[in-house]
Formats: sequence, C-alpha cells, structure tokens
Amino acid sequence: MTTRRAVLALFATLPAVALTMQTANAAEPMVFSDDGAAIRGTDPVAYFTEGGPVQGSPDFTSEYEGATWYFASAENKSLFDADPAKYAPQYGGYCAYAVSQGYTASTDPDAWSIEGGKLYLNFSQSVRRRWLRDVPGHIASGDANWPSVLGG
Repeated sequence: MTTRRAVLALFATLPAVALTMQTANAAEPMVFSDDGAAIRGTDPVAYFTEGGPVQGSPDFTSEYEGATWYFASAENKSLFDADPAKYAPQYGGYCAYAVSQGYTASTDPDAWSIEGGKLYLNFSQSVRRRWLRDVPGHIASGDANWPSVLGG
C-alpha cells in the first residue's frame, strides 16, 4: 500500500512538472513585442475597423498573452477585450511568412494582410509580397509550424 501511494503521488505531480519544463524551455515569448508592446504599439483592432495600422495610445491598453496591447480609442480596447483572439495577429504577431518557413522574425506593422478574417503581419513589404504569392499554402505551413517555432 505504501508503494502504491508513492506511485500515485508521483503521477499526481507529473502535469505540474511537465508544465514547468515547457515554460522554462520556451526560447521566445508567445507574442512578438518591443519592450512589451505588441505590434510595436499599433492598435490591432484598427486593421479591421480602419482598414490599416493606427498607432495606439498609452491611455488605452490591455494585457494579453504576456504583452501590452495599445489602442487608439476606448471603443477599440473594448472590442479587443471582448474577443482578443479575433483581433490579435496570427502567430503571436511574428512574421507570418517566417513562421510558414519554420522560424520567427520581427514584423513591420505596415506589412500586413487580413485573410479569412484573421490578421497576418510580415517582416517587411518585400516579405509581404512573397507571402501574398501563396497565402493558403503559407497559412497551412504556418499553422503546422506554430507554436513549435518558438523553440519551447
């Protein structure tokens, strides 16, 4: 009976140990950010409501996935807070093309596209042009690679 209790106690601790190991080994955060600011301080909701990037304000921020998100208005902040996954860029805001190729890269808020109601960011305008050559294929590859490309 003592051995059985010891084995059960060991198994009870395994999920916590596995979770700790996963967090400790993560090489990169889930969201690309500069000094904690997602999308370099650009309002993610504005891509959908304004048709492009708009600089956010420190007056309107939210915390999500370990990063600070900036918004141009209280209304955009409210929209994001109600459904952050709807507005946050795919692949944590890392370059979508890079993720599709199996690595991560930073992004330029001006190099963006919305596909299937989802926001994708790219490293630069030239990388965005490569991304646009085969969006469905790159999305399929990116989805298969994410989040393992973070190195965790």
